[in-house]
Amino acid sequence: MDDQTRIEIEAAAFRRLRKHLLEDRPDVQNIDLMNLAGFCRNCLSRWYQEAANERGIEMTKDEGREAFYGMPYSEWKEKNQTAASAEKQAAFEVAFRENVGEDKG
Repeated sequence: MDDQTRIEIEAAAFRRLRKHLLEDRPDVQNIDLMNLAGFCRNCLSRWYQEAANERGIEMTKDEGREAFYGMPYSEWKEKNQTAASAEKQAAFEVAFRENVGEDKG
């Protein structure tokens, strides 16, 4: 497989993952994704932003989130986010620290 075809296939797989998380399963909470998998939609939006920045494209955290979510993050949260239990919040603190670090929030 040539590099361009590989890149196109990887991009298609990313777009399908994004669609799955945003359209097919918006009920799955970011906190649950982070606690189980060590990443969530916000991580994906940050990776998108970081990739843009590495290529010299100025993009803020909020702009990266809006590009990923297709709307301002505050709107996504209002439509889809539910309250998390104290247990989930405690597990998230550990998962975030282990997978993202203290300074990436």
